[in-house]
Amino acid sequence: MIELDNQVNLDIDIALIEEISNSLTSKDIELIITNNESIRELNKEHRNKDKATDVLSFPLEFDMPNMPLGSIVISKDFVEDKAKEYNHSIQNEFTLLFIHGLLHLLGYDHEVDNGEHRQKEEELITTYKLPDSLIIRNS
Repeated sequence: MIELDNQVNLDIDIALIEEISNSLTSKDIELIITNNESIRELNKEHRNKDKATDVLSFPLEFDMPNMPLGSIVISKDFVEDKAKEYNHSIQNEFTLLFIHGLLHLLGYDHEVDNGEHRQKEEELITTYKLPDSLIIRNS
């Protein structure tokens, strides 16, 4: 189940996000949609990077029954800007960011793995008929 905290009232299809989440995990996920200012503060506090970013993932440090997998934070500002830049819908851009963040919660890390994160994103993009992912766009 997705526990949604939509702080900026971005209109998204939560059913699609739930479907993707349920296909990969039975754990609950906290999903926060915020703005660049708030995500910048989180990025600075938790990653020592004083800049806004598109998506952050915060996995729980321990695995216990009935505990959520973790939290995903997505910036509405990035969603809108990148959807316009890449000429696709806000829903598609949001879904790409959600998938990227969810895979981080599940232990994938494109910065250190051997392409597993990218491969899993590509599988999900094909399954859900989405445009190119973050990793693909940036490589």
